[in-house]
Amino acid sequence: MSLALITGASSGIGLELAKRFAEDGYDLVVSAEDAGIQSAATELGRSGVDVRAVRADLRTGKGVEKVYQQVTGIGQPLDAAALNAGVGLGGSFLDSTLDDTLSLIDLNVRSTVHLAKLILTDMVQRISGKLLFTSSIASTMPGSYQAVYNASKSFIQSLSEALHDELRETDVTVTALMPGPTDTNFFRRAGLANSRMGRMNSKDDPAEVARQGFDALMRGDRKVVAESLMTKAMGLGNRLLPDSVKAAANRVMSTPVGN
Repeated sequence: MSLALITGASSGIGLELAKRFAEDGYDLVVSAEDAGIQSAATELGRSGVDVRAVRADLRTGKGVEKVYQQVTGIGQPLDAAALNAGVGLGGSFLDSTLDDTLSLIDLNVRSTVHLAKLILTDMVQRISGKLLFTSSIASTMPGSYQAVYNASKSFIQSLSEALHDELRETDVTVTALMPGPTDTNFFRRAGLANSRMGRMNSKDDPAEVARQGFDALMRGDRKVVAESLMTKAMGLGNRLLPDSVKAAANRVMSTPVGN
């Protein structure tokens, strides 16, 4: 039986990714910082695979090591990993607290680099493995009123594509999943529920985003923009538009309605 790790798996895209792995017969290690990871693990276990839940705060090095030790303690090679844990932060850069800003960087960037370093080292030594980073379409644009979030996703996107190239001569693949606005708790948690983006009625389906990400991972693709035609068009448009236009558009979509 193959083994997969999914972080940020208590809800949203992470939970849907875990479902895809379970449907494909993978035993799972799933992690999140909230208590919902236990009920998610129970739900996933109904598919007949072995599921181990780890409640850990990946903002800390101890949390990262806790997840990694749970994986290695199984005594079974890790065949695939989806590093999906992350958080958003709406509002102007100057109005956001320093603690909230650095907390986002710790989760979205530092913990992802830490865990990827551990996992990829093992995979390359074993000459086998697949790693998925959850990036974002936001990585392709300056994010006015989401400045640090977009910057964190630009970091992850660049890291993922660089690692895909570095490991091209191995049997280890690295794939970036780039969702657009998706129907999850992201906007509420990021303080963006009252923004134009947060109030969109046409957000993408997290199950379909996860399906496209999983399929791209299994193929060893460099990246995939998921899920809808609107999101794919946004990805194409962002390659053509100047950064000043993209920043202005992001400002309009990210500020509260009425402001």
